Amino acid sequence: MKVLRFDDDRVGVLKNEDRVVDVSSAIDYRVEKGPQRVMEQVIDEFDEMRPRFEALVSESDGVPLDSVSLLAPIPRPGKCLAAFVNYLDSPDRKKENLVIDFFYKSPDLVGPEGTIELADIPPVAVWQPEAEIAFVIGARAKNVAEADAYDHVFGYVPFFDISARGMNRRTQFIPKGQDTYAVCGPWITTRDEIDDPHRLRVQSWVNEGPRQDYSTEHMAHSIPEQVAWLSRFVRLNPGDVITTGTYHPGLGPLNDGDILEIEIERLGRARFFVRGEGPRKEGDFMPGQTQVPSGGGFTCV
Repeated sequence: MKVLRFDDDRVGVLKNEDRVVDVSSAIDYRVEKGPQRVMEQVIDEFDEMRPRFEALVSESDGVPLDSVSLLAPIPRPGKCLAAFVNYLDSPDRKKENLVIDFFYKSPDLVGPEGTIELADIPPVAVWQPEAEIAFVIGARAKNVAEADAYDHVFGYVPFFDISARGMNRRTQFIPKGQDTYAVCGPWITTRDEIDDPHRLRVQSWVNEGPRQDYSTEHMAHSIPEQVAWLSRFVRLNPGDVITTGTYHPGLGPLNDGDILEIEIERLGRARFFVRGEGPRKEGDFMPGQTQVPSGGGFTCV
């Protein structure tokens, strides 16, 4: 099932890939609970709610997908965590040498057709949109074994980790954690629809020009490994969003006026707009960054 938010904070289900059925009536006291609590409840109680959703979907043709305004499928998760350097995307990167690690992103997620705002910071050489697969936590997780990790995953969503390159910072706060630097959509695809999230094609475009194009099979630390590692240190709750890192070849600059798109196989496609300072071009990178072979992009090392 593909679960989404749309228009004036309605909850919907995608039907036949091009219709949206409003299932808000199946959620008690939706307005009083507020957007984030509603989505947490949908996720936490999905086994109970799913039959109600399915009944509404079977009874209604819904409305055309292109007639609604999609919102971020999770409006403001309690945690939005991003994996740091988690792809085997250059010859010198081996899994045994990549230490699993994460950083926090702003929880105010930007949804489809939303705007990314690039604050002008003089030391920044360039902004880059990193296309990634993210997963949404479905059940509370603390000290979870890898073998049980998928029991705590609700579903998957395309995600952009917007990154400011060329800054000498001890933390990822300004380069990674600013408002509008966490971008996702169009919807959450529930886990039962995806047999293996490590066999999906990820693509991105800027102004219709291709950028990244890779398979999640190159992920160094798998989703079960990530759940197990994270749950040692923090309790993961329903609705938390974890994004899994990117394959760096293909990265390029992002500038004011750009139109940014992402598509992940079987998870959907979404478009976003960019506003900010510029222009910044490829090659405007600072010491401490290096070109990644065979992709035309670059990354911090």
